Formats: sequence, C-alpha cells, structure tokens
Amino acid sequence: MENKHSIDRWIVGASLGLILIATLPAVLYPEAAAHRLDVIYRFISSQLGIAYLWGAMGGLGFLTWLALSRHGRIRLGDQDQPPEFSTYSWVGMLFCAGVGAGMLYWAGIEWAYYYETPPFGLTPRSLDAAEWASAYPLFHWGITAWGIYCLPAVAIGYQYHVKKAPMLRLSTALQPFLGEHADRTFIGRTVDLLFIISLIGGAGTSLGLSTPMIANVLSELAGVPSNFTIEFAVILFSVILFSASVYLGLRKGIKRLSDINVTLAILLMLFILLAGPTLFIIKNATNSVGLMVDNFFRMNTWTDPFTNSGFVENWTIFYWAWWMAYAPFVGLFVARISGGRTIRQIIGGMLFFGSLGSALFFSVFGGWGMHLELSGTLSVTEVIAESGGPAAITAILSALPWKSAVLILFAVVAIIFSATTYDSASYSLASVATRRLPAGEDPDKWHRVFWALILGLLPVTLIYVGGLKVSQSASLVASLPILVLNVAIAAGLAVSLRKDNSPGQ
Repeated sequence: MENKHSIDRWIVGASLGLILIATLPAVLYPEAAAHRLDVIYRFISSQLGIAYLWGAMGGLGFLTWLALSRHGRIRLGDQDQPPEFSTYSWVGMLFCAGVGAGMLYWAGIEWAYYYETPPFGLTPRSLDAAEWASAYPLFHWGITAWGIYCLPAVAIGYQYHVKKAPMLRLSTALQPFLGEHADRTFIGRTVDLLFIISLIGGAGTSLGLSTPMIANVLSELAGVPSNFTIEFAVILFSVILFSASVYLGLRKGIKRLSDINVTLAILLMLFILLAGPTLFIIKNATNSVGLMVDNFFRMNTWTDPFTNSGFVENWTIFYWAWWMAYAPFVGLFVARISGGRTIRQIIGGMLFFGSLGSALFFSVFGGWGMHLELSGTLSVTEVIAESGGPAAITAILSALPWKSAVLILFAVVAIIFSATTYDSASYSLASVATRRLPAGEDPDKWHRVFWALILGLLPVTLIYVGGLKVSQSASLVASLPILVLNVAIAAGLAVSLRKDNSPGQ
C-alpha cells in the first residue's frame, strides 16, 4: 500500500538533474557561466522586459476586480471555518516568506543607486534625484509587487481549500483546464518542475544577496576581513537553522520563527527611527509616499523609450522578475496558511500589510542612510563604489549609537529572515514533490529537510561565480516561464469562479 505522503520520484529526479546541469558548469567554468548569464539577462530585459510590466499591471488589475466583486466574499474552506492562524502570525509568515533578508540588503542602500543614476533623465545627485530615490523603493516593494505574489496564492488556495484538491502544487491552479488529476498530466508535471526551478533560482538570488551582507557585518564585529569562508559559514548556519525550523513543522517551527523575527525587526526599525534623525525620516517617508501615489501609474508604465537609460531594465524589470520567480512559492505557502480567510481578506492583507511592512524598512533604514549622505556624515555612495553594498550597509549601521549591539541585532534579524524564507520554501518544495497532501496535512519531516539542504546549493554557486549581477541574471532567467504561466493561472481562476459561483449554483 502506497504511503499517503509518498514522494513523486519523477519530480524529484528531474529537479535534481536540472539543478546539477545548471550548477556544475558554473562551478567548473565560473567566468564563462557569468558571461553567459549576463548575455541572457540583457536579451530578456531589453527584448521581453515590456512583458513583465504588462504582466505585473494585468495581475494587479485582475486582483482589484476580484476583491471588489462578489467573489471576494468566498471563504477558503467551509463557510463557518475560522482562520487557522491569528492575523499577526498570518501576516508575519507571509511577510517573512515574501521578502527575506534580501529586503534588509536593499532597504539601506537602494536609494543610493537611484540617487546616482536617477530615473526620468533627472540630474544625478540633485534634490529631485533624492526625492525619487526615496520614492522608488516603496514602488518596487509595494502594491504591484505584492500583487505578483497574491495571484497564485488566491488561485492555488481556491482549488486547494474550496475545491478540495488533494495536492498542494502549482499545477493545482490549472485544474480548471487540466482536470482533477492535473499533476499527473505532462503539462501539469512540467509546470510543477518549472515551479521548483524558478523557486531555487529566485531563492539563490535572495541568499546570494544577503550572505555577503551578513558576513560583512560579522567581519566588522570580529575585526577580520570578509571572505568566502565566512560567507560559506553563514550559508551553512542558515541552512541548519531553517532545516531545524522546517523539521519542527508549520506551527512549532515556521510560525514561531516568523513571530520572533517580526518582533525583532520592528524593534530594530524603532531603534533606528528614535536614535537617528526622527523628524527627517518621518518627513521623508511622508513625502515619498505622496510622490509614489501621485505617480503610481506613470511608474508602472514608464518604459524609457527615448533615452534608453537602462533604469527600467536594471531595476523595475529585475524586481518584477525576482518577484515572479518567487511568486509560485509564496503563493503556494500563503495558500496553505490562509484556510478560513476570504479571497478579499487575502488580497487586501497581502497588498496592504506586505506593502506597509516593506515601506517601514525602506523609509526608516533607507532614510537613515540618505541622511548620512546628505548631511556629509558618511558618503554611502562612495562606500558602495569602493567596497560594495555589504560594506555600505555595515557602515550605515556602524554610524548608529551602540554600534556592536546594533550590528549583532541586525545580523540576527538577517539570519532569521533568511531562515524564515527558506523554511517556507523548503515546505513548499516538499509539498510539490508529495503525491497527495490533503488540506491540513504537512509533508514528511525528512522530505522537508531534504529540500532545505538542496536549497543551500545554488546560493554557494552564485556567490562563487560572481555575486550580485550573476544572482540578478539567474533570477530573471528563472522567472520567464512563470510570466507565461501567470496568464493561465488567472484565466483558470476566473473560469472556475464563474462556473462554481454563477447565479443558480
């Protein structure tokens, strides 16, 4: 008799094979691999980038219609079913899964890149450039971005909780087209395989960003230069932490770790707000929100057709690709933890709380960094140019009172952010590679830990091959199939909702 949680050997074998094919040449020929990825990145961003902009806007428009329609009242589960998790824990888990330590990397320094190379042909390092440098991070981590996550969450959640699909996979969202056994069809298996590859590619980007940052902070505390050995140790510790978390399960491990991390992260931001230039940070944040809201449609549709400065390709398209690479995983995970909530609550919660949490980090941490630059206390842009982003983040933190305590708290939050993203990712991968997973049940412990170990492989490779640019390229390449799948996912959800909830049903 087959174990009810038996693994799908085809999915596991094909995934491992493709991961090996992707990583082995990169390890053997790192320079050639970095060059090849860069060529692919440039082609996709320049020739297909417009599709990412339209895909992000289309998804947000579809979610807006869905939330405001009568379908928004549909509850994922039985009509009287209460939410499985409290709102605090639910928001904490979806936020930690969605942003990871990558947000901590960009929160302090993203403004600096826009200040030096601003959008819309503005003069670098001007007052206008400073205003837009504060506003654009709120856009890239705001409602449009969280809408990319939300679409698969609602689509998978509806089929899983309402239609009682016996498996938790990306192909579950395609059941309206592929039937009840979507996961057993060739198309369904291919979709699930693409899910695994896109997740590992996107996860590699996130840990590839955060690891050097954490290593640099620890090196500053220890008084030794940062090197690959320290970075490898950070990845190893992170893997051990999120392996333990995912082993303990959704409630005892992932939920508790997310609750702890949200609390610590809020305390860190409150300290920076109070210890730094409080009034400047609040005024700058208020101004940035107003600027972004006033230009929301322009920022969503700006393609820079006349100057071709590269801003859209290097930033907006990269971010939409990164979010899309992560979207199936975050969507699947949010679908799992959203039993008992209505479609409207899920859409509103993800778009509002996700954007609000991101805005807090970028406004406070980024505002502190910008104040250091504008006041002449610390040239953050110079540090980035000379020593890189991780060194600049460490320098920004070191300018605060109680330097050592701040660095330790930041390192702890960053490591836990990495762990909370990866334990959620490991859970999702194990769910996809499990043949049957009825609502309320979890994949086997050993299976979750297995994928946690696999997830640590690609980030090491990306850091070894070439760091940030290579990580960005890997994310963009991994996201391309998901861009196409999003159309089918939205169409499948619309078809299913109309069929199941038409008048007279």
